Amino acid sequence: MSEEEQEPVSPQDAVLTADALKAMGHPLRWRILCTLGADEMMVGELASRTGTTQSNMSQHLDQLRNKRILVSRKEGNRIYYRVRNEALLELIDNMRSVLCEANLDDSPRS
Repeated sequence: MSEEEQEPVSPQDAVLTADALKAMGHPLRWRILCTLGADEMMVGELASRTGTTQSNMSQHLDQLRNKRILVSRKEGNRIYYRVRNEALLELIDNMRSVLCEANLDDSPRS
């Protein structure tokens, strides 16, 4: 479907999308998503890799889960988190490659 043929975005979809992007836009949450990639990790491992506390990590993971960006599964007393689906993984990868510092730098290259 070309851009000209796309249906207008409903107000409800616009709110859901904006809320998800806001959740992803927090620096720590963005680092969580980039750290997870296609992997599944527990709170402690994510906290260690991102340099934050488990308590802080849990709060941010809850926000990403509530916005349906992450899913979790429980195995005994352990909770594992992962990005919800392949489409979100692709979006994260695309955002990372387009918005990384090198791509945002407008200075002339030598």
